[in-house]
Amino acid sequence: MVAGHLQEKKGLFYMVLNCKDEEGKRKPKWIPTGLTVKGNKKRAEALLLETRREFSLLLNATEKELIVEEIIEEMPAEEPVDQGPLFSVFMLQWLAMMRHKVEFITYASYHNVITNHVVPYFEEKGFFLKELLPSHIQDYYQYELDENGVTTNTVLHYHANIRKALKHALKNDLINTNPADKIERPKKNDFVGSFYNKQEINFLFEKVKGELIELAVILAAFYGLRRSEVVGLKWTAINFENKTINIRHTVTPVYFEGKEHIIEKDRTKNKPSRRTLPLVPTFEELLLRIRELQALNKAICRKSYCTDYEEYIYLDKLGQRVKPGYITQNFTRTLKKNGLRHIRYHDLRHSCASLLLANGVSMKEIQEWLGHSNYSTTANIYSHLEYSSKLSSASTMSNVLIF
Repeated sequence: MVAGHLQEKKGLFYMVLNCKDEEGKRKPKWIPTGLTVKGNKKRAEALLLETRREFSLLLNATEKELIVEEIIEEMPAEEPVDQGPLFSVFMLQWLAMMRHKVEFITYASYHNVITNHVVPYFEEKGFFLKELLPSHIQDYYQYELDENGVTTNTVLHYHANIRKALKHALKNDLINTNPADKIERPKKNDFVGSFYNKQEINFLFEKVKGELIELAVILAAFYGLRRSEVVGLKWTAINFENKTINIRHTVTPVYFEGKEHIIEKDRTKNKPSRRTLPLVPTFEELLLRIRELQALNKAICRKSYCTDYEEYIYLDKLGQRVKPGYITQNFTRTLKKNGLRHIRYHDLRHSCASLLLANGVSMKEIQEWLGHSNYSTTANIYSHLEYSSKLSSASTMSNVLIF
């Protein structure tokens, strides 16, 4: 059997076979395995053994040198041909570059997708960046759908990351075309949220009155605020003189490498999300009660009272800012405790929109109330609920046609 061994080069395994030229001089053959050194030693050793056997059979043939040259291109004894990085390695390189180009929340999302999903799959496949085909990416998406049971929306999220990374590779001449541009993307799932009706919302208001969760419920169900906007609401955003609420601060949890990070921003999700809403009398009364209660808690707790978050409205008895996770968890417990059907906390925002639509508020006005980035977002989510316009159309047709 032809002798050979594994050689590590730039984090990859290469097979080096001890072949000889026509004059009987040693002339090693370098053959790339496409496998990274980390975690692939056994696979590389098995591949080496199989390759040595194949070469031994070839060398017994009459035209052994001709056959060998047709099977594998000769490579220098010292330096293998540089095929560039593996696709999995390139994705990690791109991720490292993006860390200083995007906000932490965005980077954390990239990091989760690439390190936990994309890289493990393609690392096992061993594709080089230059040889990546649309079919390879298509197979990966099908694998996620079939084996991991993810939704098509999740796959589209993965696709956005891969496509953006390959766009960078194309721009820097690492590849000639972007294979992600040539695949058939799965159809996006249509979102259908859960909603509470007027009776359910009013019953919920009654049950949370005086509880810490009350503020979160009212802000989501009445004003349609997102969870990050609820926690981020500051006293400076309330204008008691002009009776307005300015939505411009957010507090968002980000999970990165197994830890929760709380990100504070003095701006909203997007420009349209920064909006001014009217301060209605009942909510103004609630805010005044909250302000009095915070002053009382501070006086009672004294040095035990936390003063780091005094600019925020949503605090507990010790002055700690209420965490976003508390809202989600406590909201679910509140529904169960009071026998209400289960919905997500974010569905209170959808309930707000459905009640506005049911009472004749236009889609454009709802877009501005909720702070959606564009009209189409609002229309796509809530168009199936716009019943008042259908009643108007039915009335018009009834006046025109008689049957």
